[in-house]
Amino acid sequence: MQKKYLTILLILITLLVAAGGAAPDVLASPEAVPPDLGSAASFVALASSTLTNTGSGTFYGDVGVSPGTEVIGFPPGRVINGSIYEGGPVPALAQTDATTAYNGLKGQVCNVVLTGQDLGGKTLTPGVYCFDTSAQLTGDLVLNAQGNPNAVWVFQMGSTLTTASASTVTVINGGKALNVFWQVGSSATLGTGTRFIGNILAYASITLDTGAGLTGRAFSLNGAVTMDTNGSPLITNTPPHLYLPIIKR
Repeated sequence: MQKKYLTILLILITLLVAAGGAAPDVLASPEAVPPDLGSAASFVALASSTLTNTGSGTFYGDVGVSPGTEVIGFPPGRVINGSIYEGGPVPALAQTDATTAYNGLKGQVCNVVLTGQDLGGKTLTPGVYCFDTSAQLTGDLVLNAQGNPNAVWVFQMGSTLTTASASTVTVINGGKALNVFWQVGSSATLGTGTRFIGNILAYASITLDTGAGLTGRAFSLNGAVTMDTNGSPLITNTPPHLYLPIIKR
């Protein structure tokens, strides 16, 4: 009799799955670990060769370049709660710390392989997600912290990260934008009007197309950071409720 009941139960479970009863969230093991950004944590944009701003965007945090020495576009861009570093020991140390953080992110064990899938339309719980090659975001990505304020997401890309125009990344249920990390094996490009969150650590260049905004950080380890801030999107490494208007240059 017991065997009969077990058989019926298994049949019911199979029917529920076939009917689409699975939860919409992609569930990962919460094993993601935030890297220590060290001195790089104060930066919102850090380039290796050249950092270029086009437009009147406001940058909350330090901006700088090393080993290059060119920071272009301030003004019309503004730096609040930070300084501008055109080479020198401060951005050099920040680059060293950012590189250490990049390698730490790259070495974390992947929980969910998303190779070949678009991030748009997904809801992801905390964990480590990886792409063997490139990653694409078309539309909206939701990160569900499930009530955990310390939730961490790590995204590992073998090559590029690209977003389509007007794409968004948002955190819900108590999560924090600065606990999201994007380890990009080559270059990252955020499309026009994208609203992005998280720390982008790219081996090569980072480009924000016209009006793309970033709550997080943009670190290029071996290339340029180029941001078209026409339309004045915020580029910030500070939660909005902590903004204090100390304006530099």
